[in-house]
Amino acid sequence: MSDLEPSIEKLLEETSRSFYLTLNKLPSGVRRQIGLLYLLARIADTIADSSVGTTDELLQTLKSYNSRAQGVSEKMPDMTGLSESQANPSEARLLLRSNDAVELLIELSDWDREAIRTCLSVIVSGQVLDLERFGAGIGETVTALDNYDELDDYAYRVAGSVGEFWTRMTLEHQFNVDDETREALFENGVRFGKALQMINILRDIPEDLKLGRCYIPLDHLDDHGLAPDDLLESENMERFRELYNQLLDKTSEHLDSAIEYIGMIPYSQFRLRGACMLPVLIALRTISLLRSSNVLDGGNRVKVSRDEIKELTRRVILSIPSKKSCLRLLDSERL
Repeated sequence: MSDLEPSIEKLLEETSRSFYLTLNKLPSGVRRQIGLLYLLARIADTIADSSVGTTDELLQTLKSYNSRAQGVSEKMPDMTGLSESQANPSEARLLLRSNDAVELLIELSDWDREAIRTCLSVIVSGQVLDLERFGAGIGETVTALDNYDELDDYAYRVAGSVGEFWTRMTLEHQFNVDDETREALFENGVRFGKALQMINILRDIPEDLKLGRCYIPLDHLDDHGLAPDDLLESENMERFRELYNQLLDKTSEHLDSAIEYIGMIPYSQFRLRGACMLPVLIALRTISLLRSSNVLDGGNRVKVSRDEIKELTRRVILSIPSKKSCLRLLDSERL
């Protein structure tokens, strides 16, 4: 459990089932802070992805929410309309409880509170960029990012920054390292977060295209004789396959850094090592599935099954007492 107020804890579980598995394994010294950041970021994400309101209205709500979370404003924007538009009842409740979630920041130390606020601002900046680039609602046309640098920047803002935050929290509350190891942990932590975001992007192409959003860089598409609209047709998967595999290869390189990150966690940090291992194992399994799937077919979304996740969780629990066993398990999925 993340030690949050029980009804907020329930919302966290309902709106983040996969992350909640990781959260439950975290050491108590960082569980509350990481859980609260995720909750606050999920509120921002729900605002940004809402299906009602103009682009300007969603931008204003998102920025006002962040001002409230940063302690700049004492007033939370009215979430009633956005809440009523949510297809997921849990996300509707989450918006209505957004001020309660922000109030939980008061219970933290000054250091923890500022660390959460700093990371949340970076995440929100990525969501603001998304709205400014693509607009709100169902896109009548598909807009693509210009180049890989824009994709990498976006992945940093919404996920790499979380790897940075996670590392900062664990070094503050769980263990100490020398300067060289500290620098490597931060670098690998950022790439850890980017890897998980890239998997989401490469898995959810059809859903994003429906919103007029194409995260596959335009210059990469051009190099392969493709246009963003070509990705709307599932029969174009084989034309897209070479570029898609190249992006999966870059994601795999980020995951290599995530595995290196896990290897740098001190022996005594069993729970922390387990919490890091599960998302990496799920990510490795997902990449394997994506390589053999038609990801442009929106009716066939790739997802690791619950039974597979249960089995991976069992294997993590058995392996965490030994660093060598952990790395063997990770290597077995990487092959």
